[in-house]
Amino acid sequence: MPAVSKGDGMRGLAVFISDIRNCKSKEAEIKRINKELANIRSKFKGDKALDGYSKKKYVCKLLFIFLLGHDIDFGHMEAVNLLSSNKYTEKQIGYLFISVLVNSNSELIRLINNAIKNDLSSRNPTFMCLALHCIANVGSREMAEAFASEIPRILVAGDTMDSVKQSAALCLLRLYKTSPDLVLMGEWTSRVVHLLNDQHMIVSSASTDLQDYTYYFVPAPWLSCKLLRLLQCYPPPEDGAVKGRLVECLETILNKAQEPPKSKKVQHSNAKNAILFEAISLIIHYDSEPNLLVRACNQLGQFLQHRETNLRYLALESMCTLASSEFSHEAVKTHIETVINALKTERDVSVRQRAADLLYAMCDRSNAKQIVAEMLSYLETADYSIREEMVLKVAILAEKYAVDYSWYVDTILNLIRIAGDYVSEEVWYRVIQIVINRDDVQGYAAKTVFEALQAPACHENMVKVGGYILGEFGNLIAGDPRSSPLVQFNLLHSKFHLCSVPTRALLLSAYIKFINLFPETKATIQEVLRCDSQIRNSDVELQQRAVEYLKLSSIASTDVLATVLEEMPPFPERESSILAKLKKKKGPGAVSVTELEDNKREGGELNGGSDRGPDTAAMASTPSPSADLLGIRSAAPIGAAPTSAGSLLVDVFSEAGPAAPSAAVNDDGFLRFVCKNNGVLFENQLLQIGIKSEYRQNLGRMYLFYGNKTSVQFASFSTTVSCPGELQSHILSMDFYFTCSLTKPVEPLVEGGAQIQQVLNIECITDFSDAPLLNIKFRYGGALQNLTLKLPVTINKFFQPTEMSSHDFFQRWKQLSQPQQEAQKIFKANHSMDTEVLKAKLLGLGMALLDNVDPNPENYVCAGVIQTKSQQVGCLLRLEPNAQAQVLHIDATALCLDKMNHCASIPPVISGAALKTCKTRHGHTSSEDKSCVGKESISQELRILQKGDKQD
Repeated sequence: MPAVSKGDGMRGLAVFISDIRNCKSKEAEIKRINKELANIRSKFKGDKALDGYSKKKYVCKLLFIFLLGHDIDFGHMEAVNLLSSNKYTEKQIGYLFISVLVNSNSELIRLINNAIKNDLSSRNPTFMCLALHCIANVGSREMAEAFASEIPRILVAGDTMDSVKQSAALCLLRLYKTSPDLVLMGEWTSRVVHLLNDQHMIVSSASTDLQDYTYYFVPAPWLSCKLLRLLQCYPPPEDGAVKGRLVECLETILNKAQEPPKSKKVQHSNAKNAILFEAISLIIHYDSEPNLLVRACNQLGQFLQHRETNLRYLALESMCTLASSEFSHEAVKTHIETVINALKTERDVSVRQRAADLLYAMCDRSNAKQIVAEMLSYLETADYSIREEMVLKVAILAEKYAVDYSWYVDTILNLIRIAGDYVSEEVWYRVIQIVINRDDVQGYAAKTVFEALQAPACHENMVKVGGYILGEFGNLIAGDPRSSPLVQFNLLHSKFHLCSVPTRALLLSAYIKFINLFPETKATIQEVLRCDSQIRNSDVELQQRAVEYLKLSSIASTDVLATVLEEMPPFPERESSILAKLKKKKGPGAVSVTELEDNKREGGELNGGSDRGPDTAAMASTPSPSADLLGIRSAAPIGAAPTSAGSLLVDVFSEAGPAAPSAAVNDDGFLRFVCKNNGVLFENQLLQIGIKSEYRQNLGRMYLFYGNKTSVQFASFSTTVSCPGELQSHILSMDFYFTCSLTKPVEPLVEGGAQIQQVLNIECITDFSDAPLLNIKFRYGGALQNLTLKLPVTINKFFQPTEMSSHDFFQRWKQLSQPQQEAQKIFKANHSMDTEVLKAKLLGLGMALLDNVDPNPENYVCAGVIQTKSQQVGCLLRLEPNAQAQVLHIDATALCLDKMNHCASIPPVISGAALKTCKTRHGHTSSEDKSCVGKESISQELRILQKGDKQD
C-alpha cells in the first residue's frame, strides 16, 4: 500500500473526535454532532467545487458519527464520487463508507458497480485490491451477480500480482459462501486448484505444496490447518490408495503430538496443537477409522488435565463429538472420572459447561445413574445461565436410561427440589405422563411425592406434581394412617394460598378427585369450595371451578361422580417434548447431526409422551394402547406374502457391488450404514442429510436431519418415502412425521443455515431385499432440485444378538447340515485384517460375537435372531481369517424358528438372517414347509460381511 502523505492527517477530523470525547453528557455529544452534521450538509450543498481532500474529511466524519450509533441519511453520493479519485486515500475512504453504509437495495448500487469494474480493469494492483475488499465486505447477492464471473479471471491470470491473487481468492470464497449458485467455477476449477502449488506462500494459503517454511519447529502451521479444514468439506476418499495415504498423514500428526516439545515457547505448542486439533476434527468427520478415533480420544484425554484452560476446553468440546461415534464411545467413557472432576473444580464456567455437555454425550445405561447424580450435585452450584439447559439434560437422561422407574421418579422430584425455578412445564408434564402410563410405579410415586410435600419450603412445581399424582393415585397410600385421605388433603391445602392461580386451579381439580376417591372427605372439601375466597374469587377461572365442582359434588350420584371423575387414561406415545425443548433452546440450525446422535444407542423413551400438559380437570377418556419402548405404533397387520429367492441382504463384503440402481437413485452412502446406524447419508454444496436410527426386535425408528448449508432459503421443500416392488408388503413405514407433531408435514420453507428433522417408523413384516427410497424436492434460487436416495434399511438391522456356549453352538451347527441351510464364501481382503476392525464390523452387523467358542482363537463366531412379524430365522456364523494369504472364509447356517417345535431333533434356540420361504425355489406349497431355508438366501448374510470389508 502507498505511504500516506503528511497532509492526509485530516486535522479537522482529529479535532472533531477530540470534541466528542470531551463531552460531559449524552446531550452535549448530540448537540456537537448535530452542529457538525449541519456544517457538513451545508458544505455538500453549497460548495459545488469541493476538493477531494474535503470530501474525504467530511465523509470520514459521517462514518465516525455512524459508528457512534447515529443515523446518516446523506453523503452517499459524495462517497461514490470518491471512488473515481486517483488518490489512494480518497478512494480508500470512499470504499470504506460504501462497505459500511450502503445496502444492496440502494439506488447508487449501479454507480458503485461501475466504479468497481473500472478499478478491476485498471490493472493497478492497489485499486484492484480495494475493489475486491469492497466486494467481499458487502458480499451481497447483487455483488455476486455482477462480479462472480470476473473474479476467477483475475485469480488465474498470469500477470496478476500475488497480493491481488490473495484478495481475489478470499473475495471468491466470500461470494461462494453467500451465493454458491451464482459462483459457477466450471472451466476455472482446475486452474484455481493449481494455485495450491504457487510458490508465494500467501497465495497458496489464501486459495487453500507445503513450502520450506517453519514456524517454531512446526512446518507451515497455518497452511496445514487450512488444508485439514478443507478436507473436512468433503466425504472420505473412495480410492483405497488415497485413503491409505491420508490415514498415514493423520497417524503421523498423532505421533508428532506425542513427541517431546522442541521448544518451551508458547508459539511452538500453539502451532503444534492447532494442527493436532484440526487433524482430530478430520478424523471425527470421517468417522470410519476405529484406530484413529480411539487414538484421537486418548490424545484428547491427555489435555483434560492440562494447565492451559483453552486446551482443556477444546479437548472437552472435541470429545463431545467423539462420544457420538460408535467406534470411540467406549474410549471416551474411560475418562468419566476426569470429566466429573472438571465439572466440580473448574473455575471457568464455559469449561464446566463443556464438561457437563460431555457427560451428557457419554451417558448410556452402564453409567446413567452415576452421571445423573453428578449433574444433580453440580446443579446446586451451577451458573444461573446454564441451569435450565442442565435441568433439561438431567430430565432427558433420567427418562431415557431409566430401567427402574422408581429411580426416575426420585430423580425428577430431586431435580424439582434442587432447581425448581428452572424446571419447565415440559419436565413435570413428562413425569406425570410416565407415572400414569406405568401401573407399577404409581403407588411409589404417590408415596414419594407425599413425603416431598411435607418439607416446610416446597417449590410450586412440586405442589403441581403432588396435586396431580395424589388426586389420581392417593388411594394407593391411603391405607397408612400417616397418609390417610384427610391428611393428604390437609397437606395439599396448606400449600394452596402460597401458589399461583394456575396451580390453585389444579389443586381444586385434585380436591374434586378426592371426593370421588375418598367420600369421607366430601364435607371438608365442600366447605373449602363454599367459602367466599373461592366462589367469590376475583379470578374467573378459580371462581368457575369452585362453583362447578361444588355443584357437581352436591347433585351427582356416586355412580355419575365415579364416571365423570374416573382415572385419567394413558397418554398417547410421542417423542419426548423435553428433547424438543432442548433442541429449541440450542437455537435454529444449531443442532448438528452429531449433537443429536447422543440419542442413538440404547432405549427409546418411556411410555407416555404427549405434548399436552396434564390437567386433572380434563375428564375425557379415550383408550390408548400400550406403546412399545421405541414409541412405534404398529399399523394394521399385513399378510406376509412369499418372496422370491433373489437377493435378501445388501452385499457389503464382496468385491462386486450390488446391482446398479437406476440413474435417478443415489446410493453412494448406502453401504456405509450396513454396519452402523448413525452418520451423514448424503452431502453436496446445498444440502446435508444425516440419519440416526434405532431398532428393537422387528420395529425401527429412523431420524432424518435435513440441513440447509447455504444462506438462501429452500422453498417448496417436500419429502416422500416409497417402497419399491414387493417391499411395500414387507416393510411397513406408514407414519412419517415432523418432530413437533405426529401429523404435521415437513415445513415447506427451510431457512438458510437451518436444520429440520423428520422421523420414519419402520416395521419389518417379513424378509425383504430392496431398500426404501427417499425423494426430496425443493426449489433453490428458483431452480427445482430433485434427489432420490436409498434409505439404509437392511434386513440385518432386525438382528437380535443371541449368547450361547461353545457346546450349544457346535451342536446346533451340526444339526443345520442340510445343503439348503448352509452357505460359504471365500474372498480376498481389501485391507489389512485388523482384529478390532473385524470385531466392529461383526458387532455392527447386529449379531452377538461369541468369545471362547471356536477352538481356533483367531476365528470369529457369531449368533443371532432376526425378528420379523411373520417369522423368526436363526443364523450361526463363522469367520476364518488367513492373515498370511489375506483371505477371509465365511461359513453360515440358518433355519426358520417358527416351525422348530415340529422338529424334535432341533432344539429351538437361535435364529439369524431373515431368510425367504422356499415355496418357489423348492416347489413346497404347505405352510409347514416354511421352515426350509435356501442356500441362496443364506448367502445374502455372507455378502453383507464381504462388502463391508471394501466399504469400511
